[in-house]
Amino acid sequence: MKEEGDIFKKFRNSFERIDGHLHILEQRIPVELQMEYFKHSEEKRKENQPPRPLTDQECQDVFALLIDNKESGREEKRDQLTLLATSKNVKAYKLLQEYVQNPDKEVTDWAFMALMECRISLESELSEEKQVYISTGLGGKGEKLRFYVLMLSADRKPFVDYQRKVIEREFAYYLPKADCEIERLTIGEQYVELVFLIPVRADIKGTLDKVIIECNQYGNFLSDIFTITNVKELTHEEIEEIIHKNGDGKTSD
Repeated sequence: MKEEGDIFKKFRNSFERIDGHLHILEQRIPVELQMEYFKHSEEKRKENQPPRPLTDQECQDVFALLIDNKESGREEKRDQLTLLATSKNVKAYKLLQEYVQNPDKEVTDWAFMALMECRISLESELSEEKQVYISTGLGGKGEKLRFYVLMLSADRKPFVDYQRKVIEREFAYYLPKADCEIERLTIGEQYVELVFLIPVRADIKGTLDKVIIECNQYGNFLSDIFTITNVKELTHEEIEEIIHKNGDGKTSD
């Protein structure tokens, strides 16, 4: 149990030491694609063709190719989006803002990554404040990160009606008090799924432990075993595997 507790503590402490303006990617974008984007972006910056910063007209020309050339493939569109993102031009940021309102499906995630990079780059140029980029597979909002949590019933017993009502009431009451936002609370036969936003510097483990304790004042029906991740939501098959898996420790992805 100590090892899992240390993981949560290290996660929280990493944010406590952050000094600067936080930028949290709001969209749910697979981590693998994010890494692919940053690698591509770094390559474009090294190539530096055409030289940065781009002029307003150069940005407009790139944007025109992006939206007008119906023959462009995914890779060409990615190149154009990355070029705008690394342009160091306010015009490009405005064009990217326009594009993400109605992006081409095959590059939607790429476009949001480009918009975020362009914003951070410009703020770094215009401000003396350090810019800190934070991204996860599930994204976030403002200075809050989105997490998926799976909590099991005690001894894997099915919940009864009063227990479901207690879960709904206590989660809805306690989590907002901790400045958390519930986006989804699903109560299955033997488990609870929670998707919520929590401040980056908050005590995640302590918050979840507290709400479980509050629920268990009415009969100890929620196990203190829970799985929490900010990478992705679990599938039904993954949930079933965890339910039937032996073990009594909290896990964290």
